[in-house]
Amino acid sequence: MGVVTKRSSMTFFSDPVSHYSHRVRIVLAEKGVTVDVVDVDPDNPPAELADLNPYNALPTLVDRDLVLYEPNIMMEYLDERFPHPPLLPVYPVARANSRLMIHRIQKDWCGLVDQILHQPNAKASETARKELRESFLATAPLFGEMPFFLSEEFTIVDCCIAPILWRLPSLGIELNDKQAKPLHKYMESIFDREGFKASLSDLEEDIRS
Repeated sequence: MGVVTKRSSMTFFSDPVSHYSHRVRIVLAEKGVTVDVVDVDPDNPPAELADLNPYNALPTLVDRDLVLYEPNIMMEYLDERFPHPPLLPVYPVARANSRLMIHRIQKDWCGLVDQILHQPNAKASETARKELRESFLATAPLFGEMPFFLSEEFTIVDCCIAPILWRLPSLGIELNDKQAKPLHKYMESIFDREGFKASLSDLEEDIRS
């Protein structure tokens, strides 16, 4: 393991097209954190990254002599380090439910997104695309129950969902069905947030330009 060079400010090594990096950038933007965002080509990472992260992977967050390289841990750290506005519920049961929902997003949606984007087998990619679309349609009514996903307040759960929904065009998924109306209303609300707009990389902006 390499020696971590102490920095005077927070640095976030980010893949400008990854939904995992994007979720952390949303948290940073919502919190108004002063951070140096370094866009990195995952196929050509800087040597410095290997010294910081034993997996030489993205995203990587450096806060002085602390190095984090798992996005969900980064988000919770940032929520504790910068408590306002809070992005996790105060009460233990609600916090546990939020963490469980993030786990389900990871298990049910993120794996399919990664298959669509990185699976060289066209048939497998199309199967994942169909499954993800059907899952969104089945879940769509939940997006209309509260202002945010199963919450009265914007939370880390929304930070995980929003990057996937933003990428629907690049995933080749259209949700024109009537039952998707609550989902479209949710997307309009989330995408209009100043924090979300500020979180977008130039390449991500092009997805819906």
